[in-house]
Amino acid sequence: MRKNAQELFRLARAALEKAGAHSKMAEAAAHHLVQAEAQGLATHGMSRVPFYCGMLRNGRADGAAHPALVAERGGACLIDNRDALPYVSVQWAIEEAMQRARRNGIGYAGIRNSAHVGVLGIHLQPLAAAGLVGFAFTNAPAAIPAWGGKKALFGTNPVAGLFPRAGKEPIVVDLALTTVVRGRVMMAMRKGEKIPEGWALDRHGKPTTDPKEAIEHGSFFPIGGTKGAMLALMFELVCAALTGAAIGPEADSFFAEKGNRPRIGQSFIAIDPGALAGTAKYAERVEAVVSAMLADPEVRLPGARRFAAERAASEHGMEIPDDLMAQVEKLAA
Repeated sequence: MRKNAQELFRLARAALEKAGAHSKMAEAAAHHLVQAEAQGLATHGMSRVPFYCGMLRNGRADGAAHPALVAERGGACLIDNRDALPYVSVQWAIEEAMQRARRNGIGYAGIRNSAHVGVLGIHLQPLAAAGLVGFAFTNAPAAIPAWGGKKALFGTNPVAGLFPRAGKEPIVVDLALTTVVRGRVMMAMRKGEKIPEGWALDRHGKPTTDPKEAIEHGSFFPIGGTKGAMLALMFELVCAALTGAAIGPEADSFFAEKGNRPRIGQSFIAIDPGALAGTAKYAERVEAVVSAMLADPEVRLPGARRFAAERAASEHGMEIPDDLMAQVEKLAA
């Protein structure tokens, strides 16, 4: 079923409000989900509407909560999300990081008592218009064992970086530290499909093709083996230690029907190139890298596919599976 962005936004917002989210929270979350869908990221798009509605209804997210600034000094600040769906908090964090970067050259905003945060690269896009470099980190419920271990400890712990380009779309690097995003395994579980070997481990640390076992009891392979596991450790500390948030084993799986409030953390960093080599030199060096990359005709720039999909979605709408559309419409009714 093909729908335009306005219709999808209306349905997502209505579903979230009906599930208990206040209007500002529902609007921020719905806007993000529709943008993710438009960028071709179906695992983080409209498929998350029922997921978030479930979190609100079963008490794992507080639909009445509003974030608060709880600490700040110079270029850094900390926002308490207070167990809400975190999209309002992230908008605030990005704005704080931008303002502090303009004043100080660099700005940091952390979030605690947070939850599933969607697509990090999308959150960073406002920085591009401001000419700022951005980085985003989040931890998550335990998914990756410490290297040499069998039990899930670190989250998938996605990371994103954005590098603006003068008059052109930014470079956006956005990835999780597992060989596959958890959302793809969740979709396979919903459809009753097997997953390929090499994606996940069962509760005994053995490879599995059962998505339900992977999600509910198992763990996921980190990218790059031990190197990926070390990055997961780094980002766990960036997101939990700096903000005072929960670590992976303290947060129940996002996808469990019953569980605690995740209370994980996020970190956002904005950097003003004008405070360092200068805006002009920064732009020249970025284009030097881009030119070198594109000299190979097989190379595409990170983020380019997303922006192309978004332009196509704006013109032609988005194709949503009929069963998912029916589910969202029922939630919004």
